Amino acid sequence: MASGGMGALPIRERVAEFDAIGITAFTTTRAHGDFSLAQPDLLETNTGRWNALQRALSPASPGLVSALQVHGVGIAEHTESWSGWVRLDGVDAHIVHVPGAAAVTIADCVPVFIAHPSGVTALVHAGWRGTAARLVAQVIQRFVSTGLASTDLHLHFGPAICGRCYEVGPDVYEQLTGWQTVRQRHVDLRALLAEQARVAGLRHVSASPYCTRCDNDRFFSHRAGDAGRQIAVVVAGAGG
Repeated sequence: MASGGMGALPIRERVAEFDAIGITAFTTTRAHGDFSLAQPDLLETNTGRWNALQRALSPASPGLVSALQVHGVGIAEHTESWSGWVRLDGVDAHIVHVPGAAAVTIADCVPVFIAHPSGVTALVHAGWRGTAARLVAQVIQRFVSTGLASTDLHLHFGPAICGRCYEVGPDVYEQLTGWQTVRQRHVDLRALLAEQARVAGLRHVSASPYCTRCDNDRFFSHRAGDAGRQIAVVVAGAGG
């Protein structure tokens, strides 16, 4: 899909690997402001940022979808065109089969961009629960079930907390790795997700070099004490 009409977008952490297949994907930064909708005193201001984003995406993308994320395994498939900004409840992954855009809010969890050259895209919000539940693998299977080969898919991990910064307790560590421990352990969620993606047959896997905690001057980080959120966005259209 061409990116005409989107010159005003706040693109800073852009997924260069997706440009080659005609997919626009990016993550905003701290400099672009807070997109969290969980703080009542900032709701009007932050809603305004979402509305401005939707307008900037038009007319290349007629609609934008996001969700109230619950760290679950809810997957929304969008097969019919829509317009404007639509917000769902209880969804942590979007698969978009038609021209349109999807967004997830993040501040340490992993934004996972998935795209097929035909224009079908997906965006996943993967924290430790989503990683343990193999949510990304479930989304990949949805692509395969429509006849798209996993070897043709492109996957990119956006800015997220790194393995040096992310420490979890024994129970979470066992759920993520299958290994038992009696103390806190560090875990690299992007490495675990990359392994899941490769097992599912993906060959095109890339990752941002940024850690939301290490690079806290650039990104919001929950572990660093931030209430703010950046967003990850993917824009494409079937047959693009």
